[in-house]
Amino acid sequence: QVQLVESGGGLVQAGGSLRLTCVASGTIFSLNVMGWYRQAPGKQRELVATISSSGSTNYADSVTGRFTFSRDGAKNTVYLQMNSLKPEDTAVYYCNALGKTHWGSPILNYWGQGTQVTVSS
Repeated sequence: QVQLVESGGGLVQAGGSLRLTCVASGTIFSLNVMGWYRQAPGKQRELVATISSSGSTNYADSVTGRFTFSRDGAKNTVYLQMNSLKPEDTAVYYCNALGKTHWGSPILNYWGQGTQVTVSS
């Protein structure tokens, strides 16, 4: 199994910054695409950004230019640097990973428990 643990959430004023961290641990053979998702109260979970094993990134239009997704493969850790935060960024942010625990095992989808980000106006 792969465990994902997020940290770095909190309360920040509009225009401020936060950096989220997600550490993957457990039995890891490989981690492929990793992603950050968020879910605001009363809304569906939405994709924020993804990063491939080679470091290629994709961002939701709503965060492009403000958020930066990076990855440290040696540490099985990803980071989401969030700048110029807006009240509409308020949500629980979840780390996601597609990974394998062993050579030949299927690629499974893993989720962290989430970290709350609250942006006050």
